[in-house]
Amino acid sequence: MMLPTHAIVGLAIAAPLVSVAPEFAPAALAGAIVGSVLPDLDMYAGHRRTLHYPTGYALLAVPALAAAALVPASGSFAVAALLVGAGAHCRMDRYGGGLELRPWEATSDRAVYDHVRGRWREPKRVVRYDGAPEDLALAVLLGLPLLVVLEAPFRWLVLAAIAVGGVYALLRRRLAALAPVAFGYVPPAFRHYVPDRYRS
Repeated sequence: MMLPTHAIVGLAIAAPLVSVAPEFAPAALAGAIVGSVLPDLDMYAGHRRTLHYPTGYALLAVPALAAAALVPASGSFAVAALLVGAGAHCRMDRYGGGLELRPWEATSDRAVYDHVRGRWREPKRVVRYDGAPEDLALAVLLGLPLLVVLEAPFRWLVLAAIAVGGVYALLRRRLAALAPVAFGYVPPAFRHYVPDRYRS
């Protein structure tokens, strides 16, 4: 799924704290947004493997949530929300398309690397590919209530995520055609950083 959808899901996970524990909500929302985008920082260094830990984040989230419940503080809520957001991101990627430039062709059997089992997990393709209409629909469906519940700056993040997601969804298939051309101009010294999928 696309990064804007991950970001909105992270905010949606932490949003109930606005009502339940408003004093900790800003820290939790900030932690959730960081955690929900953190795994994709491996985009050019072993994407969906280097920073994607579907089991690891979930296991770490359990004691972090317990710590936030036992010792409520902005820091403990931020850490717990970060880990839950990162875990949700990794799980969501499993329900999307595979790790390929054109995931709508369904040629890859790699969704997310499972470090515990030591193998790639197959994509379920509930959301066919990042930027698919159903991906954007999920972002909008979760984002609209957040616009009512959240205040600035988080409300602006939701609006930005929906806008960026909409543009990305419109251009997604064209970007797949453009990527190999654009990455062909990368200087030779940096070409080893270009993922294989962008060279085809």
